Amino acid sequence: MDLVELMELVERERAAQKPTMVRCCVAAGCLSSNSLQVKEELVRAVKEADLAGDVDVRGVGCMRLCSQGPLVQVDPDGALYEQVTTAEAPSIIAAIRGGVALPRRGDPELPFFTRQVPIVLENSGRIDPERIESYLAAEGYQSLHQALHEMKPAEVVDTVTRSGLRGRGGAGYPTGLKWGLVAKTPAERRYVVCNADEGDPGAFMDRSVLESDPHRVLEGMAIAGYAVGAMQGYIYVRGEYPLAIRRLQNAIQQAKKFDLLGSQIFESTFDFRIDLRIGAGAFVCGEETALMASIEGRRGTPRPRPPYPADSGLWGFPTLINNVETFANIPPIIRRGAEWFSSIGTAKSKGTKVFALAGKIRNTGLIEVPMGVTLREVVEAMGGGAPDGGTIKAVQTGGPSGGCIPAEALDTRVDYESLAEVGSIMGSGGMIVMDQETSMVDVARFFMEFCRDESCGKCIPCRAGTVQMHRLLTKIGRREAGPKDLARLEGLCAMVKDTSLCGLGQSAPNPVLSTLRYFRHEYEALLRSEE
Repeated sequence: MDLVELMELVERERAAQKPTMVRCCVAAGCLSSNSLQVKEELVRAVKEADLAGDVDVRGVGCMRLCSQGPLVQVDPDGALYEQVTTAEAPSIIAAIRGGVALPRRGDPELPFFTRQVPIVLENSGRIDPERIESYLAAEGYQSLHQALHEMKPAEVVDTVTRSGLRGRGGAGYPTGLKWGLVAKTPAERRYVVCNADEGDPGAFMDRSVLESDPHRVLEGMAIAGYAVGAMQGYIYVRGEYPLAIRRLQNAIQQAKKFDLLGSQIFESTFDFRIDLRIGAGAFVCGEETALMASIEGRRGTPRPRPPYPADSGLWGFPTLINNVETFANIPPIIRRGAEWFSSIGTAKSKGTKVFALAGKIRNTGLIEVPMGVTLREVVEAMGGGAPDGGTIKAVQTGGPSGGCIPAEALDTRVDYESLAEVGSIMGSGGMIVMDQETSMVDVARFFMEFCRDESCGKCIPCRAGTVQMHRLLTKIGRREAGPKDLARLEGLCAMVKDTSLCGLGQSAPNPVLSTLRYFRHEYEALLRSEE
């Protein structure tokens, strides 16, 4: 396919659009609430009302306010309906013809929506994730064409570098720097890997992007392949994401059919293919060296670094590894420019960040906010605060590798440096809110149990240390521990943090350390005196 053919297809797609669009969320969260049946009832109601020529019912990806699903929105007037049932679907269609409408229970002007800045999520909830034509009509694959025909590979790397984009997988390593290292490493072949092994409890950002806008990730990977000189890409996605896997498989087949993956893409000399690798759910495979071992068909355990993947990755060749959200940022950066992206966020943390907002909060769901907003704005303004008259006690960011931030620190800005200062990390984007009823000792024990169960067992500090820390936390929770046990717990935290082989073990003590830092009194209140 050349650019002329692509634009002709886009024009046909846009010309076929009907005056009224009824969008129904068919991402995993809403599907679990019967949204597919709601969509079918909407389609039936359109036919019965003889509106098929004027109204299109479209299944779309995540519409973000997951706690209120199934969600349905009508364009162009923007009417938003929450918790729609199959019985209520005909009332939504009747309202289009001026009939008695279902009470508009949703408010599209909620701060939850209005304070978001969608870049990664700009198509989520708007396009049909199962039709490539829908993505193409939203300027899809135009950035790839621009890169192939208007930019040299080094210019693409330079654009990503100047944008200030940092890896959204957790560590925040400068994306352009990583791409440049891979591109400059002499080798007969290189690889691009998308890390979609999202395993943090409460995190569903990457899953939502894959379910809602899969072609965006494919396009970002293809641009990366061109920039670093790779011809092969892999998406490593966990098997617990069947809908994301199915939509990725469908998207890859469609992209091949339209010659947007494969040989001589856009009539250039660039060849690039993408294959899926399905993980078995091991949390440690989110660590890049364990992930590569799993792709190669070996047991997913980490290895010491250096060498880093940029020097020696898959099968010993230079390998670029970024996560889903990082690749999803690439097409708009190429399309709109490095300066546009770098104008958003803070001096050291550019752009936006997607979070999965969950826990003891009124509005749970997916949000995308500029770097530098405060936790208070996210939790209180967008999230609506604690439900049922409760109060916010803490916010946990970064998953098992992160920390618990107390309510008195809610004015902390959401960027890499600020979160590190208060003892947490950005992580991949999980954000769990806790209210006044939450025991912080129980929280620490929960995350330690997770790390204990997910340890690969390769190194003794993680394999044995997490077991012993969990036992001590259980002992404290049962009021069977004394001050010496608390001191022993702190010593174990330091040992595991300093001596574990990979990031899982090195960061496993973080929830314990952060709760000890801010909620030590809760630990001490459970200790028995020692004679």
